[in-house]
Amino acid sequence: MENRLVAGVDEVGRGPLVGDVVTAAVILDPARPIAGLADSKAISEKKRLLLVDEIREKALCWCIGRASPAEIDRLNILHATMLAMTRAVEGLTIQPQHVMVDGNRTPQWHYSSEAVVKGDGLIAAISAASILAKVTRDGEMQLLDQAYPAYGFAKHKGYPTAAHLEKLAELGPTPQHRMSFKPVQRALQSHQGVFNG
Repeated sequence: MENRLVAGVDEVGRGPLVGDVVTAAVILDPARPIAGLADSKAISEKKRLLLVDEIREKALCWCIGRASPAEIDRLNILHATMLAMTRAVEGLTIQPQHVMVDGNRTPQWHYSSEAVVKGDGLIAAISAASILAKVTRDGEMQLLDQAYPAYGFAKHKGYPTAAHLEKLAELGPTPQHRMSFKPVQRALQSHQGVFNG
């Protein structure tokens, strides 16, 4: 596999109650190695921000894929994640000969591919994708926090923390919430389907 163009793929945002599920696909350049790549959750935000610039600069190509809350609600989170991964790989300016996906399954696509459990800590290209996806989604949560400051999105990134659930119950969901997720459904019912805009 040494001379093959291999893309690494990872996702961020399957668990949150709000926002897109974000994926990234990265083909690294063997001639331009990047030191310090690791699972995005295992390194500090400061280090991620430094690495993401280096990944964007040094990778042969990279692409962000996503699925919206509406797509998540329509397809379910697993199928929406697979769709977002497919979009990321199809969006690469250089098409890979093989794709390595973090986790235990790959989308149903025409690419030669394999799933690698804990791949974000084992395969450099998957680590790079993990960092790119996390920095992208975290940035989007910062923007959402500015639009809806009461919810604390910058802090919990949309995950169902006690603080998020409390605000959801108190204020109801925003239009960016995933309406098919149970805590959001409960909040929607108690707020009679009115969005907090």
